[in-house]
Amino acid sequence: MKVLLINGSPRKEGNTRKMLDRVGETLEAEGIGTELLQVGGTAIRGCLACYRCIELKDRQCSTKNDNFNAIFRKMLEADGIVLGSPTYFADITPEMKALIDRSGYVSRVNGNLFHHKTGAAVISLRRGGGIHAFDSINHLFQICGMFTVGSTYWNLGFGGREGNEVENDREGMENMRDLGQSMAFLLKKLHAGT
Repeated sequence: MKVLLINGSPRKEGNTRKMLDRVGETLEAEGIGTELLQVGGTAIRGCLACYRCIELKDRQCSTKNDNFNAIFRKMLEADGIVLGSPTYFADITPEMKALIDRSGYVSRVNGNLFHHKTGAAVISLRRGGGIHAFDSINHLFQICGMFTVGSTYWNLGFGGREGNEVENDREGMENMRDLGQSMAFLLKKLHAGT
């Protein structure tokens, strides 16, 4: 089993990364393989609404001049997906939004490729807007028929702009550990019969 963790923050070593690392470390300790990918700060484009994916049904986006299709292939190979983003003006980063729009669309028009995968949202924030960002990610999981994994609280961590302050949010980091354990538990149950 494998979980793909995707960092939507342009700060590669910032608060969001530290939260994703905690989830990943916990999954690894539970015997689940992980891979971390960086999407924040890359040149991933939004959906162009060309509808070529509907015509071709080839499990990829027809826009080939960015890293979307490579990331999407890894999303298809994974049993679970954790999407992490900082909160920008009460929502996710534009790169994460582009990934969600395109992956959700390509998945759905090719026979619901994400159906019954597990998914979790991880949000870092300084003050407010985190719940809306959390919902934005979870909408992908819901519309694609995925199993959404939660924790003992919303999967949020508070930290300032310096990029490592989230480590001082003990409750938030404990939620990341619990989130990793909960995802491992669900994945093991789902794969027990296979």
